[in-house]
Amino acid sequence: MDLGIAGKRALVMGASKGLGRSIADALAAEGVALVVSGRDQASLDQVAAELKALGAPAAFGVPADIASAADVDRLADEAVRLLGGVDILVLNHGGPPPCGPLEVTQEQLVEWFPRIVQHPIRIATKLIPGMRSRKYGRVLTVGSTGMEQPIPNLALSNILRGAMVGWNKSVALEVAGDNVTCNILAPGAIMTGRLRETQAGAAKVRGVEVDQVIAERAKTIPAQRIGKPEEFGPLAAFLCSDKGAYITGNILRIDGGMVRSI
Repeated sequence: MDLGIAGKRALVMGASKGLGRSIADALAAEGVALVVSGRDQASLDQVAAELKALGAPAAFGVPADIASAADVDRLADEAVRLLGGVDILVLNHGGPPPCGPLEVTQEQLVEWFPRIVQHPIRIATKLIPGMRSRKYGRVLTVGSTGMEQPIPNLALSNILRGAMVGWNKSVALEVAGDNVTCNILAPGAIMTGRLRETQAGAAKVRGVEVDQVIAERAKTIPAQRIGKPEEFGPLAAFLCSDKGAYITGNILRIDGGMVRSI
């Protein structure tokens, strides 16, 4: 299927690996020009070269730390300068450490609120006006199934990502008339470094290998397996296309059926 987004311009945050990289790969294959962000310039340069080999007409790596407001502002400005504008914005970043709901500290809330809520909203607010003026825009937030069904031992993530649900729906209603869509992609258990990180704690407590914990988790998923990163990016590319123009304000799960609610 030709998604009709060749020549569009995307900023994909956290794209040096994992789910962000999967999205960048899928967009590059559709002929989208890209700016990708992460923390390490050398890694980003390698990613940019690989994205061009996949079909991106242009690809640039811009280092930025989501914890820094100044970095976020610079990233937005650089993406506009390098690409001439941003049609597609993918909000993606690392998650907070595991903890239970009564273990969340005030210090953790202060540390992680800017990374998960404040600064993603900040960069979106800078770039959405340009999308509205051009009558084309796609904003994708990479979230978590914890937004719909709280994940045990990831209370800090559940709490803060919930704020992005309200923001996404509010903005989607405001900008839909300008052909700007805003959606959340909610991954379940997908084989990334983040999955191994969150399962490592449980493995340590039990005194077993992390691969055993992951295999046991796979058995609890209706699909009976852990998802693959390459099963994630293509859905993002579809939502960024004209074919997905009537989908907005939604949370779309990629979870193998793990969330039990309708």
